[in-house]
Amino acid sequence: MSTKVNISTDIGSDAERISAALSHRLKSFRQQQKLSLDELSRRAGVSKGMLVEIEKCAANPSIAILCKLAAVLGISVADIVEVAPAPTVRVVEAVAIPTLWQGEQGGSARLLAGSSGPTMIELWRWEMQPGERFASSGHPQGTFELFHVEQGTLTLEIAQELLDVGEGASAVARTDVPHAYANQTDQLLIFTMTVAEFH
Repeated sequence: MSTKVNISTDIGSDAERISAALSHRLKSFRQQQKLSLDELSRRAGVSKGMLVEIEKCAANPSIAILCKLAAVLGISVADIVEVAPAPTVRVVEAVAIPTLWQGEQGGSARLLAGSSGPTMIELWRWEMQPGERFASSGHPQGTFELFHVEQGTLTLEIAQELLDVGEGASAVARTDVPHAYANQTDQLLIFTMTVAEFH
């Protein structure tokens, strides 16, 4: 299962918009902080080659890579993909909501909205087809996530523990450890998730 941002012809203009935002915003934030590609690479633990490809609008960075870059730059993933609010309030129109993960069977993860700056709060909507799974190596210390299952059953894998969250139920989990979300049923899974990472 790929955990990469799916920049492909399958999602057309949405993919092009996301790729362009990543390219422009990453370069802009990096230059504002007077960081060279080498220095950003060292601090984030992301290869210089990957950074060059992102800034050239030619890469498929994973959600994990976006999180690492945001943390080093003192911003949020929402800042990078332009779904963070303006100073007072901002509506993120449906057409502007990016899809940052696509499963092999057609599932998706969309970043609905997020806060700006190093303290990161994000709202996601996930759809997972039967058999799909997304894994993460873990977020910074103290990160937690809130889940609400709209349809189906979500299997959470948190530090090698398994927990099933049924339709209509909610869960809270610390995700500063390796974790995964999975649909182990034969029905569509839809859930919303809030990520809270405080700095």
